[in-house]
Amino acid sequence: MEFAEGAPCWADAALPDVESGKRFYGDLFGWTFDEGAGAEYGYYTQAYRDGRNVAALTPDRDGRTPTGWTVYFKVRDAETAASAVRDCGGHLLVEPLSIGPFGTMALAADPEGTVFGLWQAGTHTGFETQGEPGTFRRAELHARDRTTVAPFYASVLRQGAADLGISAAGNAPARFLVHFAVTDCEATADAATRLGGRVKEEPFDTPYGRVAVLTDNQGAAFAVHQG
Repeated sequence: MEFAEGAPCWADAALPDVESGKRFYGDLFGWTFDEGAGAEYGYYTQAYRDGRNVAALTPDRDGRTPTGWTVYFKVRDAETAASAVRDCGGHLLVEPLSIGPFGTMALAADPEGTVFGLWQAGTHTGFETQGEPGTFRRAELHARDRTTVAPFYASVLRQGAADLGISAAGNAPARFLVHFAVTDCEATADAATRLGGRVKEEPFDTPYGRVAVLTDNQGAAFAVHQG
């Protein structure tokens, strides 16, 4: 797939127990997984839906990456984007890092501390499919102060508030919430509960479709999106 500059192009979950995560997401979304990369690539495990690359799971071992889902945005030059993060009031958790032939990644935080990734593609360009059941649908930014973060993302990613779906976080922590497409929110929420996850927000209607907010069996939050 081709991604525009600043568009979400990848998502991965840092989990304490990748094998447990494979069982959860495999049963919930019908994902299959490769054998995982070696130590040089952090034991990164790719997830597939119908043979196409849709996400990844990675061990949460060094504490640099918060447990949970991280969304990555396409950039042409990770070093330039990292400099823009600093210049606009954010900071880098992981400086731009070459991942062999696959690409260059960085982990950043916006002025409110919300973590997101930057991805300069090599051979790994990102999602091979999205918007279909069991695949990435969208990323929603929950922010405490739109007037602070909207200019930041406009400068760093060339993305406006509407593009990012910025909404008020209220008393909840500021974060990106990754949405996965499903055919039935209620059934997926029930399945997540049976698999050891929980429902944080019961299915509700939005202008974009029906949504439920869930956590997996290790506490990583995500949303499922019907319609």
